[in-house]
Amino acid sequence: MKHPDDDNELFNRLEAEMTDPATPSGGEVVDLGKARTARGESTDPTPDPSADSRPSKSADPEPTESADARPTPVDSRVPTVSGPGVIDRIKNSKRLDVFPAWLKSGAEFKEALGWLAGHAWHTVAFHAVRVPFVYLPKLIWRAPRGALNTVGKAGRWAVDGEGEALRQYTATNEQVDEYLKLSRQRDRRVRLRMILTVLGSLLALGAGLFLVYGAEPMTQVIAAAVAVLGFGLAGAPADAPLATRAVIKTEVQKLTSDIVVKAMASIGIGQIASAVAKGKDGIQFAAPITREGPGWRADIDLPLGVTVADVADRRARLASGLRRPLGCVWPDADPNEHEGRLILWVGDRDLSKTGIVKWQLANARRHDIFKGIPFGLDPRGRGQSVPMIQHNVLIGSQPGQGKTASVRVLACGAALDPSVEMWLHELKGTGDVDALACTCHRFVSGIDDDSIKYAADSLTLLRAEVMRRAAAIKKLPRDLCPDKRITRTIADKRSLKLWPLLAVFDECQNLFAHPKYGKQAGEDAEFIIKLGRALGVILILATQRPDKDSLPTGISGNVSIRFCLRVAGQVENDMILGTSAYRNGVRATAFRPEIDAGNGYLAGAGPLPSVVRTAYLDDPATNTIAQRALALRKAEGTLSGHALGEDAESTAGPSYDLLADVAAVVPPSEKRVWNERIAARLAELRPEVYGGWKGENVTSALKPHGIKTTGVAGTTDDGERTTRRGIVRDDLTTAIAERDESRGAA
Repeated sequence: MKHPDDDNELFNRLEAEMTDPATPSGGEVVDLGKARTARGESTDPTPDPSADSRPSKSADPEPTESADARPTPVDSRVPTVSGPGVIDRIKNSKRLDVFPAWLKSGAEFKEALGWLAGHAWHTVAFHAVRVPFVYLPKLIWRAPRGALNTVGKAGRWAVDGEGEALRQYTATNEQVDEYLKLSRQRDRRVRLRMILTVLGSLLALGAGLFLVYGAEPMTQVIAAAVAVLGFGLAGAPADAPLATRAVIKTEVQKLTSDIVVKAMASIGIGQIASAVAKGKDGIQFAAPITREGPGWRADIDLPLGVTVADVADRRARLASGLRRPLGCVWPDADPNEHEGRLILWVGDRDLSKTGIVKWQLANARRHDIFKGIPFGLDPRGRGQSVPMIQHNVLIGSQPGQGKTASVRVLACGAALDPSVEMWLHELKGTGDVDALACTCHRFVSGIDDDSIKYAADSLTLLRAEVMRRAAAIKKLPRDLCPDKRITRTIADKRSLKLWPLLAVFDECQNLFAHPKYGKQAGEDAEFIIKLGRALGVILILATQRPDKDSLPTGISGNVSIRFCLRVAGQVENDMILGTSAYRNGVRATAFRPEIDAGNGYLAGAGPLPSVVRTAYLDDPATNTIAQRALALRKAEGTLSGHALGEDAESTAGPSYDLLADVAAVVPPSEKRVWNERIAARLAELRPEVYGGWKGENVTSALKPHGIKTTGVAGTTDDGERTTRRGIVRDDLTTAIAERDESRGAA
């Protein structure tokens, strides 16, 4: 028996075949009766007795063939396409922040509160100064006029003067009935108001006589002040208010979608212009335009095929279309979205007019280099930091654009971490970083051949140091160093000698382009950059002439963090920021000479390159920070080399200081310590120097420095209480202080 749905399935199959695009237009004609019979035989569960000796064709239907011999499936189904479900769309939706960014940032929140407090204080002080000298004389001068105005208004009210114009209008237009009604209304009003006016005048006269003849002097003064205040305010002209504004608000045009669309259509991108001209959505706004920091933010979806780099390439035209200064318009990409998502930020004022950016660590006591170094602000006023550990930094610009000032900020940040060993090489010879020499293990300032050789030797030593560290970190247990890279915990273990080492080479083109030392220096620097980042060795290279001779491509191609202030052309731009940076719209050539000094593109510190205005430290501020860093290093015993007045030979390796090493292995918590324990710790710290030392060696070595040994009570490793020869740590710190003072005086 045929299933009731067989006919429906058959018609569905035939309809699918006729609508299938793969079916030729001249398909075969199907006999519906035969098709039903075949369908019934193929679905009949009863076997055919005559089919025992041969297979039945209807039992296993074969696909039929069309006129062009292409098979057509019998049970073809039309696939259905469906989009993501409701849950998937909800999961993929973007959640907006509950609290604004400035409220979640401690620095921005403090800045906002500070601005509000400053604004309130300025307003109060501004008016407080003007009350006795400006506002009070104005009130006294205007009081007679205010009294006359008050009497005149009372008289007009009493005679119903406000309705006179309406009564005259009805009389002029011969509206007799209306005029009579208004006249009768006036008569009633005037009778009542005249009574009230007479009574009020008598009361006022009585009060005045009482105040003049019967009141206390203090009451008379208060009454006179109230009268002057009231009549003075009443006598103020409409165009001359009493108080002036303490703050004049700068009116900045609000950014709207219409303004953005018109500006985008004018920058010369054909897809946008044609879509806007035809009335279509040339651009779409992914979110409402909102305030963000000192400006407006618009999230825009560009037309298909248009990228953020295309818009950034026309930043000057966009600024013209928005009628804003170039330093106010900053188009950026959204790293979390597609390449056509544009974040257009339009500031209230030019970035170059924000003034000197105060460094966040200017008053800090110390800093941890593992947390990065605060560097400056982006156009939206957000703080930007540069991660240092596992990175190397390349800074480039034309002369006078703030390159050395940027180096100084990073060097000061590293100096405030007493565990960082600093090597500074200022190869211009102007003494821009001389204030930090007191914290450095190696230091040179000059442009002569001896200074260049000193810097080249430093790279040779650094290369050897990288190899030593690689062998040392390989021996560390896996639980202490699971990722085979320097951590804060490892850096704090002074005996491992794996603390961060920062080497700065300012004006490095004078080194790499040197005919005698340049080639080897370039090879050493490339080796250090490739292998030293995980070992705590950090290079900061700064140059004002980025080309293949003064900045080898092996160096520029492997540096992870780049900061480019204004440069002259595309080649210099890509040498600093990386290949194709100019083509992708990251163009430091757009910065204006001198006007935009201190502004640059920072790449590698975040997901996308961003514009940053660097903090500025002058020489006195740098010296203050250096003295603070010097005190930290003295307290923790981390001074060495140049900072201790020791002349380290170029290739003989760094020199060491006994007092500093003893201070390093004897923490401040140990007031007294045995000499034999000091010897064991020194041997662990520098086995090549102190290997084999015993307690008596420590005694004889410290004696010339004025440190005497004494009996120190303690506990042996077996738990036995005993007294042995040792030193008092206060004697050690006193000896170090006296030696440093004598060297400073010299």
